[in-house]
Amino acid sequence: MSRTRIPYSGPSTRRRPARRGALIATAGALALAGTGIGAWTLLAPGPGIEGVSDGAVLGGRAASQVSAYLAAGAPGGGKGLHATLDGAAVPFTMEGARLRLGLPALKEGPHTLVVAGESSLPFASRRSVVGFSVDTTPPELKVTDPEIKNASAPVTISGTASTDAEVSVNGKKVPLDKAGAFRATVPKGTPVVTVTAVDRAGNTTTRAVSGRGRRPMVRAAHITAIGWGDDTLRGGILALVRSGKLNAVELDVKDEDGEVGYASQVPLARQIGAAKGYYDARKAIDELHAAGAQVIGRIVAFRDPKLAAASWKAGQQDRLVLTPSGQPYDGGHYGALSFTNFADPAVRKYNQDLAVEAARLGFDDVLYDYVRRPDGPLSQMRFPGIGSATPEQSITSFVADTRAALRPHGTYLGVSVFGIAATRPTEIAQDIGALVKVTDYIAPMVYPSHWAPGEYGVAQPDTSPYAIVQRSLADFARQAKGTQTEIVPWLQDFSMGSTYGPAEVAAQIKAAEANKMESFILWNAGARYQGAALQQISAH
Repeated sequence: MSRTRIPYSGPSTRRRPARRGALIATAGALALAGTGIGAWTLLAPGPGIEGVSDGAVLGGRAASQVSAYLAAGAPGGGKGLHATLDGAAVPFTMEGARLRLGLPALKEGPHTLVVAGESSLPFASRRSVVGFSVDTTPPELKVTDPEIKNASAPVTISGTASTDAEVSVNGKKVPLDKAGAFRATVPKGTPVVTVTAVDRAGNTTTRAVSGRGRRPMVRAAHITAIGWGDDTLRGGILALVRSGKLNAVELDVKDEDGEVGYASQVPLARQIGAAKGYYDARKAIDELHAAGAQVIGRIVAFRDPKLAAASWKAGQQDRLVLTPSGQPYDGGHYGALSFTNFADPAVRKYNQDLAVEAARLGFDDVLYDYVRRPDGPLSQMRFPGIGSATPEQSITSFVADTRAALRPHGTYLGVSVFGIAATRPTEIAQDIGALVKVTDYIAPMVYPSHWAPGEYGVAQPDTSPYAIVQRSLADFARQAKGTQTEIVPWLQDFSMGSTYGPAEVAAQIKAAEANKMESFILWNAGARYQGAALQQISAH
């Protein structure tokens, strides 16, 4: 929506020469003092007060603090004087050695303050006018996430702002063209770019974008917190990284049991006994970075038995998904005390606090999992605090809030989603069309073994890995079209029903590539991966 400025068009819009009897407005004082018979002069503004002259524009803070004074030197302590603001009378009250003008709360728009009285000169009167306006609306500011095609080149930041604003990028002023557009460059590798727009009234709008641009290509594999402590499992994944077949590792921050893998300092994690310390986060990140891998921190968001059990025991039932009768919802095969309530402020804050902590520790990404409602009919669930929002809207707003919190750290945010979410957004409350607007990438779990026979016209998805992955990912590509959000699919590297060897894993990778998706994350609960299915990234 465009902003409309209200120009001041009162009697003070033309410049008046300085003369005896002139009235000057300030954000802290409008004061009138006698300097002789029939001569009035305003007091200067006090220390720390910004002055505003006739025709000034006051921002929100200045407008809320503006006050006006007349000096007691006026004859009769102000007798014979009268003042109006926008035609309405303004009363006087004594305040020390001055008379205070009782100005009402100033509304948005132009205002005219008039002080008038009798003059000592025959057939003359004294009248002074100050015109000013109030503008408390922050300036518009839109900043486009940069698209980086050459990682060794400076990053271009572009956007638009209100044409009357002054824009700075990381503290350096940049010019606007007539339409309010701007462009600036920052050095390569700048993690966060802060863009600020300040209008003439002092109102400010700030946006932060990642200077790293779009999510770079990742070819990753999953490992649990406990698995990272196993020399054999850790060594196998590091070998794939060092051989150039993987360039990222997904390491659990909080898992399906609600356990945080490192010694988290988030207060609620420590309070409920979730911080386990299975691995040293900074040491693990340093080791992976040294091997040439990016580190993705997976946070299982709303499936959280630790938080659910602790909350129920403490009488904090609203933190759980409940049945209509107020009992914990039985999340199917997950159990009754398994799903926390995505609409509860404490639950949302807990997961966001873990995400920010992970970013500060050095994780390159935060990847949410189980960012959804439980399976089952909505009629059997209650989400205390959700208000008029739908489950899909509540979950989307949670993701958007987390992305905003991660922006200052330059950390990417991904969201793991069910394959069915592309066509059935309400089944587990994952609206892909909405989520692609508030995250850096979507990670659909398109494991062939998890599809029912006949999905996407594939009779037996489990034995047709290329067909089911290619067709399902095409739906995600369609919904992400027109955005900078990447699709980074989870692919199956485990056997469930059919045996999955290198050929089946490679077929899924080719299906992703057919949809112009070069990134992927491999899942194997035991963290044992088939390197024979992977090509060297440098040769790809």
